[in-house]
Amino acid sequence: MASHPPPAEPSSDSNKQGQSEQEEIHVSSGGVQAYTDDDDCESRRPLLLRAPASVECYSVSAAVFPFFFPALGGLLYGYDIGATSGATISLKSSTFSGTTWYNLSSVQTGLVVSGSLYGALIGSVLAYTIADFLGRRKELILASISYLIGVLTTAVAPNFAIMVVGRFLYGIGIGLAMHAAPMYIAETAPSQIRGMLISLKEFFIVLGMLLGYIAGNLYVEVVCGWRYMYASSTPLCLIMGAGMCWLPSSPRWLLLCAIQGKGNLPETKENATWCLCRLRGQASPDLVSEQIDLILEELSYVDQEKQASFGEIFQGKCLKAMIIGCGLVFFQQVTGQPSVLYYAATIFQSAGFSGASDATRVSILLGLLKLIMTGVAVLVVDRLGRRPLLIGGVSGITVALFLLSSYYTLLKDASYVAVIALLLYVGCYQLSFGPIGWLMISEVFPLRLRGRGLGVAVLVNFASNALVTFAFSPLEDLIGTGVLFSGFGVIAVASLVFVFWIVPETKGLTLEEIEASL
Repeated sequence: MASHPPPAEPSSDSNKQGQSEQEEIHVSSGGVQAYTDDDDCESRRPLLLRAPASVECYSVSAAVFPFFFPALGGLLYGYDIGATSGATISLKSSTFSGTTWYNLSSVQTGLVVSGSLYGALIGSVLAYTIADFLGRRKELILASISYLIGVLTTAVAPNFAIMVVGRFLYGIGIGLAMHAAPMYIAETAPSQIRGMLISLKEFFIVLGMLLGYIAGNLYVEVVCGWRYMYASSTPLCLIMGAGMCWLPSSPRWLLLCAIQGKGNLPETKENATWCLCRLRGQASPDLVSEQIDLILEELSYVDQEKQASFGEIFQGKCLKAMIIGCGLVFFQQVTGQPSVLYYAATIFQSAGFSGASDATRVSILLGLLKLIMTGVAVLVVDRLGRRPLLIGGVSGITVALFLLSSYYTLLKDASYVAVIALLLYVGCYQLSFGPIGWLMISEVFPLRLRGRGLGVAVLVNFASNALVTFAFSPLEDLIGTGVLFSGFGVIAVASLVFVFWIVPETKGLTLEEIEASL
């Protein structure tokens, strides 16, 4: 493996050579062939009907870092949610704010809380545009830079306007990271642990929330504590950026670029083999070459050499993937979860925990519950599968929402009902929508359209998040808390029907087999 050259990024100056070589590809031992529309279905039949994917050889130590550094993007996202819940309390305190502009209006508080969400929407749109051009690795490097600039700008902000700018910049990093991280992990992870690793990214998001809540608890009664809460994430931004610079590019993305005429195919194939050998550690070069050939086989179908257009992501198998992916992330948000996450400390204050430190401590306990339940999902997702976790978890969410509705309308004296319902809601969410939503959107999109398709799904995720975040309070005032939770319960029932009839099982399949099955 050491004799291979380091991977070079595909260049556009060899388009003609790459295209001519691509036209000469034929089936030989492990080779690739071009297909026409007439024989497409028949030629795909072996991929569809073969036994479950052969076990990929890999070294556990080699598989850790290609997961860990991208997952730091998720941890930084979660940290922002947790830290902001405490930072808003510190920032608005006349005693501990350390500013002359602590008397924030509700609109200004909303901008502090949701500034990163606005930025994430911008980052999602940006990711759609640059994902296939930059590649997964460089997009994550760009995300780490945006995280770093955003957090430093927020932490040293001399006035409210600069702070909001910092929140936006940090949010752009969130949008880029939450788009590229699941793609990079999915495209580099061995198929038998892919579900665990992508679900573990959700574990990192929840771990980030918990660390944010802890930082809030430590600094909430310190002068200028909100600055320390945000600045504490700076080392993680640096580690993420340095780690992504060290990791290799996604072999699947390199091969896609070559098939599309952006590089010399034999040279890129050698580079992709080098990258995959490095990602697999002790894997045999022959087995790695066989997997590279399988990826090329799927890419060799007609029209794979063309650039993906906007219209194509709403056609054929990508339309099926779009319905699955966007449906999951939409239902993930519109069952009410964002309001609890973004306003955790404030909600606990209004529930009777009057002290700022009391509110942040209860947030820590909630974070621990989320962490434990996400850990359970990570451990069982590749054994039980995606559908059982979704169906069981969403069923629990539905029960919890109707219990909360009953508490606010009929059982106001039975506070234990609300406690049980809240714990059931959070636990079931972390078993289902939390990790499985991000896992599925990284698996179902075809490789050629994965960057743009996932970009749309991430945009839907953050747009739905914004919708629920901003609509929750006005709807609560308009129709009442009990009726609102009943509405969320009805939506949860609809999401359960969606999961049961639409979402497929992808356990144990390679990305190429999932693409063929769609």
